[in-house]
Amino acid sequence: MKRYKYNIINLDCANCARKIEDYLNNDSKLHNVIVNFNTSKIVFEAEEKIPINYINNLVQNIEEETFVVENIDDINIKKDYSITILISAILLAIIGFNFTNSISFYLIIISYILLLYKPFINACKYFIKNKGINENMLITISCIGAFIVNQKVEGIMVVILYTIGKILEEKAINTTRKSIHDLIDIKQDYANIKNNDKTEVVPTESLKINDVIIIKKGEKIPVDGIIIKGSTFIDTSMLTGESELVKVTKNDKVLSGSINIENIIEVKVTSIYKDSTVAKILELIEDATDKKAKTETSISKLSKVYTPTILILAILVAIILPIISSVSYSESIYRALTFLVISCPCAIAISVPLSYFCGIGTSSKQGILIKGSNYLDYLGNITKIVFDKTGTLTTGTFQVKDIKIFDHSYSKEEIIKILRCGESLSNHPIAKSIMKLSDEKVNSKLITNYKEIEGIGIEYDYDKKHIKVGTNKICKNCRMETRIHLNIDGVHIASIEIDDGIKNSAYDIISYFRRKHIKTYMFTGDKKEVALEIGKNLGIDEIKYQMLPTDKYKEYEKLTSKTDIVAFVGDGINDAPVLKRADIGISMGGIGSASAIDSSDIVLMTDDLTKLQKAIKISKYTNHIIKQNLIFALTVKFIILILSIFGFASMYLAVFADTGVTLLTILNTLRIIKKNK
Repeated sequence: MKRYKYNIINLDCANCARKIEDYLNNDSKLHNVIVNFNTSKIVFEAEEKIPINYINNLVQNIEEETFVVENIDDINIKKDYSITILISAILLAIIGFNFTNSISFYLIIISYILLLYKPFINACKYFIKNKGINENMLITISCIGAFIVNQKVEGIMVVILYTIGKILEEKAINTTRKSIHDLIDIKQDYANIKNNDKTEVVPTESLKINDVIIIKKGEKIPVDGIIIKGSTFIDTSMLTGESELVKVTKNDKVLSGSINIENIIEVKVTSIYKDSTVAKILELIEDATDKKAKTETSISKLSKVYTPTILILAILVAIILPIISSVSYSESIYRALTFLVISCPCAIAISVPLSYFCGIGTSSKQGILIKGSNYLDYLGNITKIVFDKTGTLTTGTFQVKDIKIFDHSYSKEEIIKILRCGESLSNHPIAKSIMKLSDEKVNSKLITNYKEIEGIGIEYDYDKKHIKVGTNKICKNCRMETRIHLNIDGVHIASIEIDDGIKNSAYDIISYFRRKHIKTYMFTGDKKEVALEIGKNLGIDEIKYQMLPTDKYKEYEKLTSKTDIVAFVGDGINDAPVLKRADIGISMGGIGSASAIDSSDIVLMTDDLTKLQKAIKISKYTNHIIKQNLIFALTVKFIILILSIFGFASMYLAVFADTGVTLLTILNTLRIIKKNK
């Protein structure tokens, strides 16, 4: 099964995108068709080669002006609305004069023909091909109906306002798309390739592995590579969301999307563009809104029944109102026509996917890659969260912070020597941190009667002395509550303070979840005493230790339920099975890590756990904007529908309920970007 991806041009309506997607999915040659309104992309799978003309024919059965292309740069997609706006302005001016009845009548007829011929032809073609009614048919019926019931000028005004509204609506959609594009504009379109002593500017896509490129001050690094000459500071904020500059020099790896801040460097290419970090990130963001959230799916279903329901109500209003009241048939038909103008669900259908797209784009700017609208939706509703320990909550390395000596007949150097002799026989991470205290070679032959005491420490004989190194249990009279103590011949000689490598951001994020009443768990393969100590220090609710990857998977299963959303945070390598199974799998430090991106639903591009808090904030605000848009759109439409039944709403208000409300919801959606800059 081969996967195809094309650009779809002139796609300005989310409801139309849904219709195209449904229509193409009914074609036996095409599988898993997704028409992404936000990115103007169409993706599908097919067992045989599908010519682009075949797809275009199918697409244009639904939307005649919409077409599919491979490369958007090869065409000019500018739309010229100046003629439409000029005609509208002239007609408005002419109708304002007091001509004779016959002249006015002919001018109105000309106006109807000029403004309605295109929607009328489009509506007829759609009806013939698909046996259905689209937005153009609704506006045509409404305007012709207004003419018939002697509301001729109002009919013209409606189509003029509708057309101008659609132009503004398209402009607003394109502005939103451009805002997101600017947020994620991390690609360098060109590269300075070095050929002998000359430099040539070439497209980024033409670079090959082992090419040597020159990165000047202020330029983005076009593809991943290794510095072979020079040193500089680079800005990785477009990848990680972190503003701190990174010093790089010869033999350091640099990732595409980073910006060279200081000096010219020469870089040897290690990956072609399609395999580079920047390409993977851009593809991930672009594809993210293909995975629809429950809200989007529900709205899509609502859109399918919304228009037919309003049409049925319009017919009932036209027929029944004169029977049950003193309203004439002419007036009831006029009121029914206002229903038709309101019946397009664009405001509902457009604002939801655009909101999720803004949320995903904004998150990427913060160094948080979210692989689907559904995961962005889930984030704000997490009820439980599970953390891996090593590499997630901790750095995975221990360090000796301090040695407190109580028997000063021993020097610090002697104590370090005694400790290192015994710990040289242990593989425990703490033992390794003690071994780093000196580079002096250890003679382990001096050690006798070495024994490890599980959960406590080690004991051995050295230089005719009996040594014990371990927890408080190693000596009855330990004077400090530190992790490690040195006991020689039954006397407490020294205490060693160990930095267990807990990340500062771990304290902050666990505290945040505690405030939000979200239950926290830690799953680790580490020993009981280490796991419990770290968990206690952080304030984690439940701790599971000495676990294999399969154990983590089974324990995670026990936490799940129909009412809970359970997230799992891991390093993206050892925790792949649970990351894939989780409601939300979140990988840490994913910069340049293919395994992290592949196995998880959300990737934090640095090891900063507080980015989770930012992601949840964006999720909640996105959902807040979606609710605002839906409540506003549905309320306005409902109120104007009721007013129109009782004769208090004209077609002008109906146009506002359609295009005006759509425009306002799109503009409101842009607040997601502004709020989280």
